[in-house]
Amino acid sequence: MANVISDETIEYVGILAKLELSDEEKERAKKDMGEMLDYIDKLNELDTTNVEPMSHVFPVHNVFREDIVTHEDGHEDTLANAPERNGDSFVVPKTIV
Repeated sequence: MANVISDETIEYVGILAKLELSDEEKERAKKDMGEMLDYIDKLNELDTTNVEPMSHVFPVHNVFREDIVTHEDGHEDTLANAPERNGDSFVVPKTIV
């Protein structure tokens, strides 16, 4: 099938990726991109008529916990290890001069 990638395409991809490629790297990129497109063409030849679309090869199940409302925000536990505190706040060194 031999997909041919033009020099202009490689230049454009290099600009988008903010890469400066040497002539040797450009040639290698053209070859690599061509091989990728050839592989995609080969995959497009497969009969996928009875294959269901999927986003993952393994079944994915929701692993989230139940959303249980509590009335505690845990601020005392959070502040328990503070080296220094002022009421319900951490005291930290000034960082802006």
